[in-house]
Amino acid sequence: MTQTLDILDRLIGYNSISANSNLDIIAYIEEFLRTRGFEVSHVPDESGQKAGLYATLGPASGGDGVMLSAHTDVVPVAGQDWSKDPFKLTREGDRLFGRGTTDMKGYVASVMALADRASKTQLNEPLKIAFSYDEEVGCVGIKNMIDQLEPSIGLPRACFVGEPTEMQVAIGHKGKAALRATCHGEAGHSALAPQFLNALHLATDFVGALRDIQTDLARNGARDAAYGVPYSTVHVGKLSGGTALNIVPDTASIDFEYRHLAADKPDDLLKRIQKAADEIVHKRQGPFPEARIEVDQYNAYPGLDVDEHNAIVPYAQKLAQTNTVTKVAFGTEAGYFDELGIPTVVCGPGSMEGQGHKPDEYITLEQLRACDMMMDRILHDLKA
Repeated sequence: MTQTLDILDRLIGYNSISANSNLDIIAYIEEFLRTRGFEVSHVPDESGQKAGLYATLGPASGGDGVMLSAHTDVVPVAGQDWSKDPFKLTREGDRLFGRGTTDMKGYVASVMALADRASKTQLNEPLKIAFSYDEEVGCVGIKNMIDQLEPSIGLPRACFVGEPTEMQVAIGHKGKAALRATCHGEAGHSALAPQFLNALHLATDFVGALRDIQTDLARNGARDAAYGVPYSTVHVGKLSGGTALNIVPDTASIDFEYRHLAADKPDDLLKRIQKAADEIVHKRQGPFPEARIEVDQYNAYPGLDVDEHNAIVPYAQKLAQTNTVTKVAFGTEAGYFDELGIPTVVCGPGSMEGQGHKPDEYITLEQLRACDMMMDRILHDLKA
């Protein structure tokens, strides 16, 4: 694993938290791949400060190939108590510490090491790579990149998204939508508060309605026992409003999300939420015609729900050397590839529950070794 570790050391040194530009780490990866004969498509965002890439190596006439997918951004370290430099790879025994070792630069390093080995091999089928940006803020990068996949490197016959699953084959995760509700009331002096509509009262009524929806989903909604939380969820993450204690607030905002099972259609959930907002407003508009709740969905990504009988499943199990499947609680970019008709699973080294997004994040040598061995099996398949 010497090369994988050397590459990981370099990758961890890039402070590629989502708030920063990732152009430096993408430039390193792009040069690495180009010098090894890959055809690389650079895919920038509108700002020019972020970019992803697609790359392919091998005969275009040899089949659709296999694609390995990962993101290059990591979550922040601010406010976390690290005992080590998060942007320097530190080895202690079997553990490799650094921000992104598990989520998911360990996988990126393994893919790049495979790319080097593939460049010295005669491939009968192409190896394809997708590296994105801003996954940690809602799969934003791949959403902007996905239209360029087919025209740049073509759709593969299989895709592996290397989020940390402890090298288990994950065939599902929930979809997600992020929303903001803006509640409008009427400002006034707090000494006369009952004469005005407090926007925070609208907001707390709406939060109560969201909790009622959650309760109903838990009791009566669709269920999938493969998940730790086996039903769709509605979660309020932020409530804000008001400027001073003696002023009745005229606006308040609520940031919330829903994460849905495949059986619960996102449009149906959104309609249900909007109906709850409309009912709250209707009760208030008699004495307060200015009452209003605006619900805006500002981001969403699709879930993943692969049939266990899909041919990708035994293929992935063979490559990962496992005979089980799982579903993961966290979201990934896999749903975007699945929507294009690409057979896709999630399988990568490290534990999201154990190490992901935590201070002193680490990955074990054992997990990296298992990933490298899977990469060798992919290489053997592509040259067979």
